[in-house]
Amino acid sequence: MKNGLEDVIAAETQLSDVDGEAGRLIIRGVSLDDLVANSTYESTATLLLDGMMPEALTEEELRQRLGLARKEVFAHVAAADNQILALPPVDAVRALLARLQDGDGVDTAIRLMSAPAVFLPAVLRLQQGNRPIEPDATLSQSADILKMLTGRQPSREQTAALDAYLVTISDHGLNASTFAARVIASTQAGLTSSVLAAVSALKGPLHGGAPGPVLDMLDAIGTPAKAETWLGDALDRGERLMGFGHRIYRVRDPRADALKGALKPLTATGQVDADRVALAEAVEAAAISILRERKPDRPLDVNVEFYTALLLETLGFPREAFTGVFAIGRTVGWIAHAREQALRGRLIRPRSVYVGPLPKAA
Repeated sequence: MKNGLEDVIAAETQLSDVDGEAGRLIIRGVSLDDLVANSTYESTATLLLDGMMPEALTEEELRQRLGLARKEVFAHVAAADNQILALPPVDAVRALLARLQDGDGVDTAIRLMSAPAVFLPAVLRLQQGNRPIEPDATLSQSADILKMLTGRQPSREQTAALDAYLVTISDHGLNASTFAARVIASTQAGLTSSVLAAVSALKGPLHGGAPGPVLDMLDAIGTPAKAETWLGDALDRGERLMGFGHRIYRVRDPRADALKGALKPLTATGQVDADRVALAEAVEAAAISILRERKPDRPLDVNVEFYTALLLETLGFPREAFTGVFAIGRTVGWIAHAREQALRGRLIRPRSVYVGPLPKAA
């Protein structure tokens, strides 16, 4: 038995390969660097779903149908009553997702991909006392998300930055939420059930809840000059440095560099707080230096959460919504894995080892 299924191979997949030793992520034969440089959310979704659905879609067909689906699912925003709006954003999104019909077809998949993109901006606006903004079917998924969030047409750089984020986190091997999606899919319960299970796994702080605290750390540090002292004191108190270290990667998380790169066009055009970026870079350098000194036997480098926090903050998302934004990008990966499991896998039914008391003889 391996606690936490460490190193246990539970599935064969054509979707993504995570090489923790080399710090490499491949999605359907394309390296992450190439994918981020040359792809949009729609093209990446088309790549992931290729061969997994009963109906093949081109990138343009998917873009058009996503736009129409966003308009369709917007009707469910009316169900966001005071009880739902009192929940954390990701829980409110999950509650609205539960209203969607289950199924295994393309229509169900596209509806599920569009739903969190609509529900999260709507919930955030309603929680702030503002009216939700109806989707614009003519826009790309990323551009429409930002417009529904802020009420303004996003710049080309902002849309490209959100695209880069959604592409970067679209799939990442057999993580907890993806495994949950595959378990549910193996029972033939349907894609909506699989996505709901995945969101429920994602909201756990050990999986999808760390980007927000990265900003709390940056706020506490305040200036680059204080980074080294603050980080050293945090380690002396036995605290974890948020945004550093990963269960799989033994070297630098390649997604961190992809997202750091996505910030550069925003910085060059003055659409990001340059002091905030300078602070983050100073904290990154100081943390890596201190961790290598204090924990030489543990490979702790920057992970995806560090620059996720800075990028999403720049785009206008509040930190309590970061897990929900992650769900927007990862839903297509969950769907692809669920379909792969349903098409090629078996009912997932591992065994357990009983360690409880034995019955006593009469």
